[in-house]
Amino acid sequence: MKATILPVKGIDPKIDSSCYLAPNCTVVGDVVLGNNCSVWFQAVIRGDVNFIRIGSYTNIQDGVVIHCTYERNGTEIGSFVNIGHNAIVHGCTIEDYVLIGMGAIIMDRAVVESHVIIAAGSVVLENTICESGYLYAGVPAKKIKPLTPDQLDLLKKLPHNYVKYSSWF
Repeated sequence: MKATILPVKGIDPKIDSSCYLAPNCTVVGDVVLGNNCSVWFQAVIRGDVNFIRIGSYTNIQDGVVIHCTYERNGTEIGSFVNIGHNAIVHGCTIEDYVLIGMGAIIMDRAVVESHVIIAAGSVVLENTICESGYLYAGVPAKKIKPLTPDQLDLLKKLPHNYVKYSSWF
């Protein structure tokens, strides 16, 4: 079994050869994946109705859905981003060194600045700006507190852990 990689309207995904794609993940259409990314089991990156750009060392964990909005909002995800199991990232901008917790939802035109943690299960509403250096949590997500030095360190370490985990396959 191999990953499903499909063109849409003649546009093939561009995936760096250093990336790991789990056998049952799906990547379609106008998608660009930087180097050393990992896309895990049952994750879907669907660049069919707009573009999706993902930087380097970003991990897209099991069951994640990344999509965009037709003729309105592409999705841009930076480097060193961790997107937790079953999160939904839709038509938004995620900058570098971000952790999107398990089951979180990031909606259209939201911007998650660098060095932010979005807690598991949180919903970042449309047009929300999550300011750098903070933990956001809740439904809707609100700024809770500044990140600790340990949390900032975690944002640097986690992406490298996922490169290691992907090497096991």
